[in-house]
Amino acid sequence: MELLTKHETEWINKIWEKLDAKLSVVTLRSRDKLPFCTKTHMHDDTKDDGINCWTNGFWPGLNWLMYSGTKNEEYLKTAETGEKLLDAAFDNYDQISHDTGFIWRLASGPNYALTGNEKSRIRQSMAASHLMARFNPVGEFIRAWNKHSIADDCSGLTIIDTMLNLPVLYWASREYNDPRFRFVAMKHADNTMLNHIRPDGSVRHVVIRNSETGEVTGEAGGQGYAIGSCWSRGQAWAIYGFVLSYIHTGKEEYLDTAKRAAHYFISAVCNTWIPMLDFRSPKEPAIYDTSAGMIAACGLIEIARLVPEYEKGLYMRAAIKLLMTIEEKYADWSKETDFIIDMASGSYKGTAHHNENIIYTDYYFAEAIYKLKGFEPLFW
Repeated sequence: MELLTKHETEWINKIWEKLDAKLSVVTLRSRDKLPFCTKTHMHDDTKDDGINCWTNGFWPGLNWLMYSGTKNEEYLKTAETGEKLLDAAFDNYDQISHDTGFIWRLASGPNYALTGNEKSRIRQSMAASHLMARFNPVGEFIRAWNKHSIADDCSGLTIIDTMLNLPVLYWASREYNDPRFRFVAMKHADNTMLNHIRPDGSVRHVVIRNSETGEVTGEAGGQGYAIGSCWSRGQAWAIYGFVLSYIHTGKEEYLDTAKRAAHYFISAVCNTWIPMLDFRSPKEPAIYDTSAGMIAACGLIEIARLVPEYEKGLYMRAAIKLLMTIEEKYADWSKETDFIIDMASGSYKGTAHHNENIIYTDYYFAEAIYKLKGFEPLFW
């Protein structure tokens, strides 16, 4: 079965050319930055006052994708610059959280995979060791934040986002021929599958446990609308996170879970293909999150590659619809601006970062196109 139509292939090729044309300019302008979002259409910079921000791997990661696909040395220079800037995050050890995979799997993983850079290997190794140290052996989960407004004591909190950090543990397990890293990752994935995924396939963002016994004592709405709602980016983390765990382990339940989460996501967006920030929030105010669509598309593409022939079309068509619709409505291809995809949102509560560009939206959009172009490797 051909997964892509002629029209889709032509569109993908055109979008890749647009990505290269724009980012080849932006990479020079933002070489010394670690962006989170755009201010007056230009990238901001977190390296001075937010070096441990969980999003800091996405800009070097985006440049690694573009270098891998084009071999343009300017992308390589920017990616390596960002990776080196992140060494300062290790100096703030007590501020490193569960997001080491987001940061160093994207900033250092591609460098080691493409060039064999030994320093990149060590950076990933440190990231994996830190993440494994956050494992609670009684409850068999990886603790989330160090501190958060959700709870005075964060020692028993887990979040769906952590599924995207597990690949750094799978990598370390292979790299060092040490099954402990894989054991920890799988125990956490199993626990997440049990406690974060509802029977209907929707996802709880935050689960609260007693850190002494591992007992689940509640949940929190987290970045979604409320307890019992469905934060769309969390739903996307589940789709992509579980299919990645399946790719790394071959455990069938992970693929089944990714599919359940995908079915819920597709049913929630199929009328417009523009995700709301929370699928169960009030219609007004209308808060969207295009990043959820980009992350979900990346996961859906991987599912389509893995399922039997008769299932492939469902997942691939959904991925393409998300990408095409969001690109048509919210892409900015002007070389005078730094961002690509607009209309992302960070959290339902408050007004900060609603319906704007955030760096991981651009990263996952580019990663989806990179995949559809047939480029390798998969850096997760």
